[in-house]
Amino acid sequence: MTERSLDTHPPVHKTYTRGTHRTLAPGMTLQRLQALLPALGITRLANITGLDVLGLPVVMACRPLSRSLAVSQGKGLDLPAAKVSAIMESIEAHHAERIDAPLRYASYAELSQTYPVVDVSRLPQSAEQGFQPEQPMLWLQGCDLFSAAELWLPFELVSTDYTVPVPPGSGCFAANTNGLAAGNHFLEATAHACYELIERDAISLWRLRGDDALTGTGLDLQTVDDDNCQALLEQFERAQIDLRVWDVTSDTGVAVFNCLALDRDAERCDPEFGAGCHPNPAVALLRALTEAAQARATFIAGARDDFTLQHYAPAERARRRRECRRWFAAHRPCRDFRALAWQDGETLNEDLHWTAQQLAAVGIEQLIAVDLTQPAFGIPVVKMVIPGLEGAYEGTGSDYVPGQRAQAIRARRLP
Repeated sequence: MTERSLDTHPPVHKTYTRGTHRTLAPGMTLQRLQALLPALGITRLANITGLDVLGLPVVMACRPLSRSLAVSQGKGLDLPAAKVSAIMESIEAHHAERIDAPLRYASYAELSQTYPVVDVSRLPQSAEQGFQPEQPMLWLQGCDLFSAAELWLPFELVSTDYTVPVPPGSGCFAANTNGLAAGNHFLEATAHACYELIERDAISLWRLRGDDALTGTGLDLQTVDDDNCQALLEQFERAQIDLRVWDVTSDTGVAVFNCLALDRDAERCDPEFGAGCHPNPAVALLRALTEAAQARATFIAGARDDFTLQHYAPAERARRRRECRRWFAAHRPCRDFRALAWQDGETLNEDLHWTAQQLAAVGIEQLIAVDLTQPAFGIPVVKMVIPGLEGAYEGTGSDYVPGQRAQAIRARRLP
């Protein structure tokens, strides 16, 4: 197994830092990945950049025999980066659909008597079905990157095989791809996965604060002093797309932004959101901006399996526009980009150590990694589970049960 304590990993140096921090430049990664596409079932890389007026590279990877989504999206500051992003997203889903690891079928009450098991009360649970300690379910093993201790966790938190019938005992936890990532190196994938989970936690807590969050956390884009960010902001402006960005960084101190892009021509494209997290706020902001661009092109393409007719119904689109305009009107540019905590080490180890320390300071003391790398491909894939962080709350109707951090937010809002 690749997992071990963060303290024992040899240094993994970054060699590419334009908009994202990687151990290889996208062009080099792309050369390596292209030969693997047929074996992975990826039949096409579609450049859908031209569907939108913005012009930021967006690519769609098609994998028709997927057991989850048949298309995966990717974005980047250039086309090779967008292609790699799309391929990696498809690879991580492919690997999580086909987990080759020892499993145990047992109840929590039974398994915890013999083996170390994750504290399930700190995991994101599903609103559909409550967890029962006596209910048998599938479990697999992960490794805590703080302590290097191995422990068992629910299989459904890791698997993306959404074909039916589902394994017995499924439905207790919020099963999704949050915390699933691929990369050039195990630590690169681990970092990306951790940042995604921190992002989801921060946005959930921010949303639960209600309108106070909309008015009190707006980012003043005039304070953004990063060249790549400034160039992308100018690109949105030239395309006549208005932006509002909120600094939704939580008590972890790891930068998280939520971005809303609203086209001045309402008939051209619907409003779309993007979010990003990274110890380097410039990378976090770029991720939020590029994700909003990706969301625009994805909606226009209309090829995602989870997009239903309801998403494109005129009444639903009008309702969403009204809500997004309300968000726009509530935004107050009161946060200074330059005031955010900034961590930018020469190695991925340094950034992960800093992130782990930030999490530990707020009581998050486990980073559980499940190594899903398949020797046949040699592409590091990891699913991270961070007990204590909130699951994804996206408003009314979300499959979401408030955890301890969300409950604390709600308690502070009570009169």
